[in-house]
Amino acid sequence: MRGATWAEIDLDAGLWVVPGERMKMGKEHRVPLSKLTISLLKKLPREGDLVFPGARENSALSDMSLTAVLRRMKRSDITVHGFRSTFHDWCAESSNFPREVCEHALAHSLPDKVEAAYRRGDLLDKCIQLMKAWADYCAKPAAETTVATVTPIRSKRKASRPTA
Repeated sequence: MRGATWAEIDLDAGLWVVPGERMKMGKEHRVPLSKLTISLLKKLPREGDLVFPGARENSALSDMSLTAVLRRMKRSDITVHGFRSTFHDWCAESSNFPREVCEHALAHSLPDKVEAAYRRGDLLDKCIQLMKAWADYCAKPAAETTVATVTPIRSKRKASRPTA
């Protein structure tokens, strides 16, 4: 994300195509963009090639930029990589999408070299559905916190009255 360029993003198609030379595995990666993401990207100023420029002219955000944001938010319980982990956990625990679609969305390679040799597609249509479901999940307001109440099993005894 830090190195994303405007040339890689097709707002009309709702797609970000990361070239292979910027990916760990050296293979192009297509990322479907949600409607909200497209809306936010359209509002960003276009000053140079980078979508998210760093403080220095013509430079990408540093790898510590997002960590610094979390620190300013006083969120030491969150890591930048944790966002990817959260998506992975949501896929596994809260969705019905096949594991390979979730792994592909994260640009993970298949551990089985034989399966990887036969898997040549990029599952784009399924990834579009997955990313829409993820965007819908992220857009939901946080559940209201309910205050638990404890109801005593026995009622309070009335204070005994002295007899006259």
